[in-house]
Amino acid sequence: MATLRKFTRRLFTILNIVAVTLFLLACANAFLHPGKWWIISMLGLIFPLLLLIVIGFLVFWLFIPCRRAWVWLSLMALLAGWPNIHSFFAFHPRQHFTAEKAPHSLRILTWNVRSWDEFMPKKGGASGHRSGMMDFVRDQQADVLCFQEFFESHNAREFAPNIPYIQQQLHYPYYYFSRDYRRGDGMYEAGVIIFSRYPIIDSLIMRYAHPDGSRTTESLIAADINVAGAPIRVFTTHLQSVLFRHKDFHDIEIIKNVDDSILLASRSIVKKLRNAYRHRGDQADEVRAQLDKSHYPAVICGDFNDIPNSYTYSTIRGGWQDAFIKKGFGIGRTYVNISPTLRIDYILADPRLQVLQCRKFPIPYSDHHPVIADLKMR
Repeated sequence: MATLRKFTRRLFTILNIVAVTLFLLACANAFLHPGKWWIISMLGLIFPLLLLIVIGFLVFWLFIPCRRAWVWLSLMALLAGWPNIHSFFAFHPRQHFTAEKAPHSLRILTWNVRSWDEFMPKKGGASGHRSGMMDFVRDQQADVLCFQEFFESHNAREFAPNIPYIQQQLHYPYYYFSRDYRRGDGMYEAGVIIFSRYPIIDSLIMRYAHPDGSRTTESLIAADINVAGAPIRVFTTHLQSVLFRHKDFHDIEIIKNVDDSILLASRSIVKKLRNAYRHRGDQADEVRAQLDKSHYPAVICGDFNDIPNSYTYSTIRGGWQDAFIKKGFGIGRTYVNISPTLRIDYILADPRLQVLQCRKFPIPYSDHHPVIADLKMR
């Protein structure tokens, strides 16, 4: 019996060391460019699991008096990883989002609208959501709207035009549209777009390179908005997607269920993740360079397609404020597929702006949840 206890303690000690090592590597992911360190970037996906395991070991050793010194290993790892933990989980349980805006504040709404669900099959339960999505946008009374995967039709017989509707019915007369994708006959366009109730006095666009021909990324755009005489620069973008298709989600189920074809499924998923990580790392560097050039107080929002402990998020955020971390509570999941821990849509404000409140709205439209924040000049 004594031999068994000794073996068990040694086994748990080794497992604790392995868990802490993996946890710290997942934390280091925020500083390592995924072009070179894509394997470590993969660890970021299981950061929540590693965090729970490290906490579990800390609690476990508290109840083993002769091994209680091992508590310090987990405790020191958690302290070292605190910036990642704080980016992953917001600690403001008593913050409540109020529909009424504070005086002199600016309300921003960001949302990947998935082409207003116009192309989702009816049997998928998503078709016909456009009207409900527009009603939601109207009810929020935001001053600035930032949409990703925005779809515009110039063929009213098939799809209703969205830009005129938002301008006239929702009362956002000013906009700037990237038009990243366009059908050959010009009938349909898609990209990122900024709508504003305040005048847009200037704008810019930066299109990302596609060295290997991969697509499903949208440009970085910015609009300088004149808010009662005070210009504010609003950026939005949609970074490189993993390019998951229906088959890839099936492969994920194979991995979860440990089917016989798990090796083939894993190779397909890993390849797509590796390519997406590399592209997003390069795009994050380009975005950060543009943010640093802004002379006006600025905010960037959009679909980064990456998690809070990633190189992408860490690079773009820099010393800026994450509105959800500043005023929200919990994990703040914004992507509805794959995992309940995926927060990939953000509103980040530079230090010259004060974050008053922020909320993620879990509504059953699109495959992303909208995020809204109220900001104010300091």
